[in-house]
Amino acid sequence: MLPDESVTPTDDPLAREMTKRVDARATPPVRTRRPLLSRVVARLVVTLTCSALSVTPAAAIVVGGGGSAKSDCLVVFDTPVVSPQSNASRLRCADGDPCDADGVVNGRCQFPLALCGNSTADARCALNGLGTLIVAHSLDNGEPGFDPEMQALATRAGFVLEYPETRADRCSVPTAVTVAVQGPLSRGRCRKGQKIVAIVAQSTPVDGRVRTDKDKLKLICDPAPIGCQPRAFFSSTFDRVQTQIFDHSCALSGCHDSQTVRAELLLERGASYGNLVDKTPTNAGASAAGWKRITLVDATHGDPVTSYLVHKLEGNLGPGLGKRMPFNKPKLDDALVDVIRRWVEAGAPSDGWVPGTD
Repeated sequence: MLPDESVTPTDDPLAREMTKRVDARATPPVRTRRPLLSRVVARLVVTLTCSALSVTPAAAIVVGGGGSAKSDCLVVFDTPVVSPQSNASRLRCADGDPCDADGVVNGRCQFPLALCGNSTADARCALNGLGTLIVAHSLDNGEPGFDPEMQALATRAGFVLEYPETRADRCSVPTAVTVAVQGPLSRGRCRKGQKIVAIVAQSTPVDGRVRTDKDKLKLICDPAPIGCQPRAFFSSTFDRVQTQIFDHSCALSGCHDSQTVRAELLLERGASYGNLVDKTPTNAGASAAGWKRITLVDATHGDPVTSYLVHKLEGNLGPGLGKRMPFNKPKLDDALVDVIRRWVEAGAPSDGWVPGTD
């Protein structure tokens, strides 16, 4: 779901930080009521400490994202300073650090990120005609990599950019791009998570030639130094199942999302529970055996042996019972399969914590 585009920057704390740096000399956007977010910031190695959402107005950096310096200004990334860095195409933060915009240890980092067209931050690039802009994975067209945050990033850029766009330093309202750590996994460990934001921009013809600006920005979220605790990341066992397993590995474009609904099974948030508990699978072999997707014995007990979901994740499937899930991907970490099994054994409660899953 897209963020509510009717929210003005003054209602959004991230946007409020960015609007403090409005370029008063620029004209307001033609197709939006938002103030123009325009900055001319030198491209440099940042030496400031993390201060993304402090009371003091945040500094900002412009990241070209790679490619030829002569075309790298067509579209750039703009973000509050989130980490001292030596690599201009990578931003790194630890969960819960001041550079994490949500400010809490919750298993994920938020990076406020805006797109700016026709940047004047690098004098080596004098192009000022933006013809097209594509944000990778922003189209909900069935591709496995579709990301609603990339869709939001592209949509917000569309509110301030007109094509062909010749005005300088046209910047969108920032989108909070979320990067989750990997975990908790076996032995209570967590690993860094990362997300790559990729864009392709093309110029209007210059001397009969169209220039291309291909940019990438890697966002890295490291686990919090204080540890990796499920109760800090999730509100219940089922929330852990939904967030860490279904959202990450199952409810993806082309699989069990609302567009595809493979095997007539929707595992998106808000729909997964009702589509699993005490429901007959579409697989003929599992159905003939009397299995359910999740088999309940009573309100507090379930049967993993006759629960198709458990077999699909464990991979112990006989002839005619289909393939292990996630399909064509590595098997889930043993700790996550154990969480599913314990949850089913406890009757698949929709709230509360099952012992051994927290």
